[in-house]
Amino acid sequence: MPTTDAMSIRAQYPSLAGKRILITGGATGIGAGLVEAFAAQKAKIAFVDIDATAGAAVAERFAPGGFHRCDLRDITALQATIATVADQLGGIDILINNAANDDRHSIAEVTPDYWDDRMATNLRHLFFAAQAVVPHMRQAGGGAIVNFGSISWHLGLPDLVLYQTAKAAIEGMTRSLARDLGRDNIRVTTIVPGNVQTPRQERWYTPEGEAEIVSAQCLDGRIQPADVAALALFLASDDARMCTGHDYFVDAGWR
Repeated sequence: MPTTDAMSIRAQYPSLAGKRILITGGATGIGAGLVEAFAAQKAKIAFVDIDATAGAAVAERFAPGGFHRCDLRDITALQATIATVADQLGGIDILINNAANDDRHSIAEVTPDYWDDRMATNLRHLFFAAQAVVPHMRQAGGGAIVNFGSISWHLGLPDLVLYQTAKAAIEGMTRSLARDLGRDNIRVTTIVPGNVQTPRQERWYTPEGEAEIVSAQCLDGRIQPADVAALALFLASDDARMCTGHDYFVDAGWR
């Protein structure tokens, strides 16, 4: 198993240097790992999140001036924020659609309002963010959109029916966008993380529960945000120029 020091030695992608990148949900967890990873590639980074305090802290360390507070459920605000980011960066080459929220819920608890809120939180903004960046990517001669799915619906985990519905839809959306945007040299892929060890995920699992996850994986150890970011770097880079329309798992073989 790699040590922390080994995991910090990232592959360098020359094609990412200077690229204009927008990351959603970049203030905590996987998102913060993405901001750190792209900063190490000397990319020009903007990221959005609803958490102003955490967002400011991440920006101070890795992307000074790059944080924009935005509630992604508000599509008008999202569109305005993307327009501001494009003006500041001079365009957008890469969109990382990472933001989501996996609050647990039972079937009986779901109301129409809660359904709409969960779809707005976990699905709708990915499409509208993609829609907003496409003109900038076309102007640049191409780009990459990396969506985030989830292992959860592939496993059918309990108490996540709306989250899993949204995450399953993202994989379908990726295939459709890849087909419609491919002739513009815009690639669209999905990353499907397994159970990533973040402070949020540690809220849901006891040490015994985490041990059960590891025992169900093919590999020992817990997936870290840096492991997910490593895959995002590749898919966003020119090294992945012929990768589009598909899902890429980083789940330690969780079955």
